[in-house]
Order: sequence, then structure tokens, then C-alpha cells
Amino acid sequence: MTELVALKRNGGRQGADLPTAPANGAARAAAGTVYIETYGCQMNIGDSELMAGVLAKGGYVRVADPDLADVILVNTCAIREHAEQRVLGRLGQLQRYRKRRPDLVLGVTGCMAQRIGDRLLGEVRGVDLVAGPDAYRHLAETVDGIRLGAVEKGQALLELDVAEDYSGLSCVRGEGVSAWVTVQRGCDHRCTFCIVPYVRGPEKNRAPSEVLAEVGEAVRCGYSEVTLLGQTVNSYASEDWDFAALLRAVARVPGLRRVRFTSPHPNDVSERLLEVMAEEGAVCPQLHLPVQSGADRVLKRMVRRYTRREFQATVDMARRIVPGIALSTDIIVGFPGETEPDFEATLSLLEDVRFDDAYLYKFSPRDGTPATRLPSGDDVPPDVAQSRLERTIELQRGIQLEVNRAEVGSVREVLIERGARSAGDLLGRTVTNKVVAFRGPAEWIGSYLRIRLTATSGATFAGEVV
Repeated sequence: MTELVALKRNGGRQGADLPTAPANGAARAAAGTVYIETYGCQMNIGDSELMAGVLAKGGYVRVADPDLADVILVNTCAIREHAEQRVLGRLGQLQRYRKRRPDLVLGVTGCMAQRIGDRLLGEVRGVDLVAGPDAYRHLAETVDGIRLGAVEKGQALLELDVAEDYSGLSCVRGEGVSAWVTVQRGCDHRCTFCIVPYVRGPEKNRAPSEVLAEVGEAVRCGYSEVTLLGQTVNSYASEDWDFAALLRAVARVPGLRRVRFTSPHPNDVSERLLEVMAEEGAVCPQLHLPVQSGADRVLKRMVRRYTRREFQATVDMARRIVPGIALSTDIIVGFPGETEPDFEATLSLLEDVRFDDAYLYKFSPRDGTPATRLPSGDDVPPDVAQSRLERTIELQRGIQLEVNRAEVGSVREVLIERGARSAGDLLGRTVTNKVVAFRGPAEWIGSYLRIRLTATSGATFAGEVV
């Protein structure tokens, strides 16, 4: 694997060697404590668990309170400007922990670090380290070097490595009843609005044996549900395995009760994949299909590589092969050049397909993506884009309410995930990813119960134990 780290040595410690984890893989005595705060998608949650594993091997103990940490890492998202602004504000807030720990190391990792890492070091006070998604293997020794004065503060680990799939590393999972298992990193699709290929690099797929070993270990640790992660997870290909073969093998791991995956690309939803979903009882009948727009002209500008008709054919195939499947999607409104007829085509697609759920966004330009090079005259005015977003939300909420009302009165198996905000209530999910709230003790978390759905707000259900 290409060596990614060229550390800036501290002038007072020229030639000092960085401390490293034991060669035999055993964890050494605790070097300190680390707090990791995560923003963004499920991939970032998985990456935070990977970083926790790397640091644990280096002797660091993960803590849940930044006030107890010797090292604070903020794992970031770059998909939307709003997410980056939240992180910038949070970095300012975290400076207060230096009052009790002047030698605190504050690092920024993830996609935002990869996108603007050098700028973060130059413009944001108190950032000691930035590390992109391909540099986590070196975190422990880099952090140690900063804390011991062997290397300077202001380290930038930002090179992308086409070979880095983090083979051989273990993660430390956070709280929860579902295990995240990354099977693919990076993306080859290069949609014009998306920053991911530029901050995570090209597609890299883990060996099937490593994926199956991690799933088996998760089951041994008590997880009965896993979610397979990838930027376009169903384009997975390794050795002579495609994603359908991997999904079938994962579903057959002894002791595993549920398997989910996200986020697939519509172009790679095959009949073979859907047959695995229909035939393997552990695979949840739920599919996320990010359509982004209902207008062919906009889809072409986005370089989505399918038409509306082709997308709807995929929906029809999924519903034919996997009866009762729940479908969700992503929509972007206000993409450059989107006309009112284009927008109306998106609304009509929502009405035609009737998704169980949808994640709805207003276009957010990302520097470095092809969409920012479209003619400035094509920009949709902010007030128009906001109005379109509000209309889309209103329509989808109505559709979701109607879809979910049809399930009221039915009995569903629910995996109980956590306590709800309201005292005495629990939250869980059905196999189709519907959220259900009901009364019960905390001791039930992690178990499966049959729940009758008694009411719905549209977004969630109320239920009672059968």
C-alpha cells in the first residue's frame, strides 16, 4: 500500500521516532482517552468506529464526554454546505475544553477534512490535525507524535490511496443494536452534483472473506442485525463475487436475523439482486432508490445514467419480485437549469411511485464538482428553490401518511433500538424500516417483539405489544 503520511517533524525533536502499536496487534497500556463526534451519513458512523478501533489498538479508550478526552476528533461530512457550517461552529465550541487540558489534540477527519483540510488548518483556531478518509490507519501514531512533541501540530494527512480498503483493521462499535459493516469505499459514478468521488476517491471493494469475517464477529458480539455500507453498495465486485452473491452469503451467516444495505444505485439494481432479497429470509424487504429528479433533462445534467421510464421500470421489477417491499428515495430540487415543468415532473414521479419515505433536499453547490461549472444563468433563485422544497415536502408527507395508514391495525415484528424521548416509551423498526413507538421497559432494548400498529403520524407509528 502506498505510504500516505509525510509527517512534519517538530523542530525541537528532529529524528524522533513516532510511537507505534505493538507488532503482534495486542493493545498496549492506555495512552489516553478519545472522544469522536460524527456528522453525516452511515458511512461516517462506520468510519468513526474504524477510527475508534485504530486508536484502541494504540492504547486509547473512547469516552462519551469531550470533557474527559485527551483527543477530540470531529468526523465530518461535505455533502452539503449546511453540514460544514455546523462543524465550523462546533470547532469553536470545542476550544473551551483546552482550559482544563492545554495539551488537548483537536482533529478534523472525514470528507470535509479532505475537501478543505489545508484551509481548516490555516483559518480555524486550534485545529491540530486534519485527516481524510484514507489516512485513518495512521491516526494513533500521528496523535501520539503530536502529544509527545515528536511532530508539529497542524498535520495534514490528505492524500487519497486507491488501495486503502482498511483490510486487517478492527472497529470498536458504538451503542446500538445494529452493526455497520463497510463493504465498499469511494465511488466511480461521478454525478455532477456530488463531492464524494473527490473526497473519497474511486470505488474500492473489500474481499468477501473479510466482510463475512466481520459479520460473523458482529454476531458473536451480540448483534443480530447488520447493515452493509457502500457509496453505491450494489455495484460491489470483488474476485468473482458481485453484490448479490455477497448479500446471500451474509444473509446465511449463522445467528444473523436481519440484513440491510445502503446506499444502492438504481442502475445496479438487478433481477438477480432482487431474487436474493426475495429468497433470503434475513434480508429486509426494503430498498433505497435515490432518483434525485423526475425530469429526464435534469437527470441527464446530473449524469445519473437512467431515464425516468427506466427508473420506474426498476421500481416495477422490485415490487414484482419482492412483494410488499418498502421503497425510499432521495430528491434534489433547484438543480441548475431546473424549470417549473422539470419540477412538476418530480412531483408527478412521487405521486406515481408513492415512496414509503423520501429524503428531500435543496441543491447545495460544492466547489470542485461539475455542477458548479454550469452556466451561472442556469442557477435557480434561492427563494424559488426553497418554495419547491416546501412543496415537495408537503406532497411527500401526504403520500407517506396515506401509505402508512394502510398498515395501521397490522402486526409487525419490531427490533427494539432505544428509548424514546417520552418517558417509558421505546423505539424500534420493522423489517421495512418503519419506526414504531410503544410502551415498555428499557430491558427490552435489543430484543424482537410483535407489535400491533395502532396509529401513525406519517413519519412514525404508535403501537402496542401483542
